[in-house]
Amino acid sequence: MLQFGADGKTKKQLTTVMRYNVHGVGKILKKINKVLVSKKNKDIVLNANGVFSKSGFKMEASFMARNKEVFQSEVRSVDFEDRNAAASIINQWVKNETRGMIESLIAPELIDSALTRLIIVNALYFKGQWKSLFQPENTKKRNFNGPDGINQVPMMSQLSVFRSGSTSTPNGLRYNVIELPYHGETISMLIAVPSDESTPLSSIIPHISTKTIQSWMSMGQRKVQVIVPKFTAEADTDLMDPLKNLGITDMFDTSKANFAKISRTENLHVSQVLQKAKIEVNEDGTKASAATAAILMARSSPPWFIVDRPFVFFIRHNYTGAVLFMGQIIKP
Repeated sequence: MLQFGADGKTKKQLTTVMRYNVHGVGKILKKINKVLVSKKNKDIVLNANGVFSKSGFKMEASFMARNKEVFQSEVRSVDFEDRNAAASIINQWVKNETRGMIESLIAPELIDSALTRLIIVNALYFKGQWKSLFQPENTKKRNFNGPDGINQVPMMSQLSVFRSGSTSTPNGLRYNVIELPYHGETISMLIAVPSDESTPLSSIIPHISTKTIQSWMSMGQRKVQVIVPKFTAEADTDLMDPLKNLGITDMFDTSKANFAKISRTENLHVSQVLQKAKIEVNEDGTKASAATAAILMARSSPPWFIVDRPFVFFIRHNYTGAVLFMGQIIKP
């Protein structure tokens, strides 16, 4: 959304790092958004974008129109001088758009009554049911080997046909991968876990890219006994440092930021980029705020895929390759 308001070097940094130009971004994101929220999907995906502006602050009409066209963003005028009321309005919007999954995003103290002009918010909600359901009666407490030792956690279990296999990083560290599709098969959860207990998850993650994830989809499908923890994860992240490390620096600098396409009369810069995510995974499927053809070997014992140590997961839209949610679970 900010790209449509950026100009000069600020715009160049954003478009270079995000790997599409400012004219192409609309077409790409419009297509992704249309596919994600299509009524043809059996899983529920909601994507909402909001622009909350200081009362009386005038934005360029082209900036508002472009964001409305591409992101269906709604613009609301808010009195930032009343920080508590402003935060409450934004948080209620986020709560509504995520169906109660995320109750609070903005703390009142993050709003500067004198200087805050805009708060731009994106909310993504996903609810999917597993294609092959885990039966609650098969969920039992099992050992999970986390950083603080072995703990007993509820583990779901089922025998079914899944895309799964084993691969390795360029330096030879092996890890196992499984795809758990949701019932529409448009979206899947992919789980990667180190093959060896002595291999830390942190040594695997740097080698996983969108290209790597795409390669996992060529794994064969087979009958597998899968055991995976139930889990709920919630994280608050300030994305300023990660974005700076990627090369997006000027927009945070008061003397260099150029958002002339948002406002010609005021010099704007970005003070914070906050992200909050929550995900719940259970026997029915997943809530997040992200035809099988198999040859069954009836006489052989099916392999086991046991997730009993720290792992990384991705919720992926299979048609576009877009990763809706990702995270690592250290202790379920």
